[in-house]
Amino acid sequence: MTPVGILGGMGPEATILLMQKVLAAVPARDDADHIPLIVHQNPQVPSRIAALIEGQGTDPGPVLAQMAHDLAQAGAKALAMPCNTAHHYASTVEDATPLPFLNMIELTSSHLAEKGAARVGMLASPAVRLTDAFGPSFRAQRITAVFPEDDAPVLSVIRAVKAGQPVDASLLVREMEKLAARGCDHILVACTELSLMVFDLPRMLPVTDSLDCLTSAIVRFARSAP
Repeated sequence: MTPVGILGGMGPEATILLMQKVLAAVPARDDADHIPLIVHQNPQVPSRIAALIEGQGTDPGPVLAQMAHDLAQAGAKALAMPCNTAHHYASTVEDATPLPFLNMIELTSSHLAEKGAARVGMLASPAVRLTDAFGPSFRAQRITAVFPEDDAPVLSVIRAVKAGQPVDASLLVREMEKLAARGCDHILVACTELSLMVFDLPRMLPVTDSLDCLTSAIVRFARSAP
């Protein structure tokens, strides 16, 4: 099978969760049946929240480009990045190497279109909204993104997960209820920190986790590429 390079550390637990999902996605009978991953677990990537929400701090782009280069040098044949917000820098990652980049946002948008989603409630970092990260892909698929009217509750959950603090899942449930009341027909978990909490969410609406879309693409690439 073909190795996939992971630009990780954003955050570290989300990267580990991706690895666990890839592991679980393969019906292996021995070690050699599993997907080879080359993981660059770099929690020192400059804060995307500081750069994109607060308008201060170091540009993460050059660090991500170097990580992509390092993964290519290590033998990766494709790249993936389990952080929705960091996809603001997707073109920087793509330009750093000739390797294919498994774009989680485009993969997720295609999946939602296949599911018939039209008005999608977004559980995501405010940076995803501010940078219109899903905008081009959603517009191409005729999907409307609906974000919470107040960024604070979801952002507080994301910060708590990053800090390893106890998290009250009811905050996300209340945001889901508000999004449902605004006519959403689908919920998208578009922050890989929140992916750690998907199992705590009710299924009042269909729920898609962008990390699952990336997992499927990694497995598909690794098992089909020559």
